[in-house]
Amino acid sequence: MEKYAIKLPKSLQFTDDEFYDFCQENRDLRFERNAHGEIIIMSPTGGLTGKRNGKLSAKLDYWNEEAGLGEVFNSSTGFLLPNGAMRSPDAAWVATSRWEALSYEEQEKFPPLCPDFVVELVSPSDTLKTSQEKMVEWMDNGCQMGWLIYPKEEKVWAYYDNKVEEFIGFDQVLLGQTVLPGFTFDLAWLR
Repeated sequence: MEKYAIKLPKSLQFTDDEFYDFCQENRDLRFERNAHGEIIIMSPTGGLTGKRNGKLSAKLDYWNEEAGLGEVFNSSTGFLLPNGAMRSPDAAWVATSRWEALSYEEQEKFPPLCPDFVVELVSPSDTLKTSQEKMVEWMDNGCQMGWLIYPKEEKVWAYYDNKVEEFIGFDQVLLGQTVLPGFTFDLAWLR
């Protein structure tokens, strides 16, 4: 079980639409839902984590504006995954063709798809183990590439092509590989 997870009896578990409505009625709180239907209460981030999230999203958005290959999403966006979970990465990107295949209603609510690229930034309120499990969940649900960034120890795990590559030290540049062609992210921006 995850930290701050609320277990609901089967008879009280939300449909996707009910969960969306529940989140809208409680806008001052942030939630995720795991594949078991448990609701996870997310704590707000601190200043450094918020600053890092902003840099990640801004750099990804800037690249995407130039490349024109998809849509960028921030940490407030929830995605309905094939396993039934609703998760919110710190930054995400979805290819244009996949985004445009959704109806307006699907785009307006929690999009029922797994992003092609996600970034998870381990904040002081997260555990590394839970964050690693979340990255595996992203990949198991169809994500093509993901970065798990652990600022406390200046470590990054890049998930792609069914492998995980570890980088130590924020003196390196991450590459978007074939998922985000031409995208680079200098980890020094997170210091």
